[in-house]
Amino acid sequence: MTLRMYGTGWCGDCHRAKAWLDGENIPYVFLDIESDNALRDRAVALNDGFQRVPVLEFDDGSVMVEPSNAQLEQKLKIK
Repeated sequence: MTLRMYGTGWCGDCHRAKAWLDGENIPYVFLDIESDNALRDRAVALNDGFQRVPVLEFDDGSVMVEPSNAQLEQKLKIK
């Protein structure tokens, strides 16, 4: 599975989600939307036109926006 997280360096929810994924040893690719307009456009498109992060895109085509740790745990079937 290749989990893609669209976010920014200053986003608190991005830092929280990254820390949780790191703590659970879940691999992901962090895509900085501030450094790439195409990535920003993709994140906005995945989020129905809204500019909120983090946006997590899963291999199954599902998307989560600003998920809580509990929502990530449920999605990824941890514990």
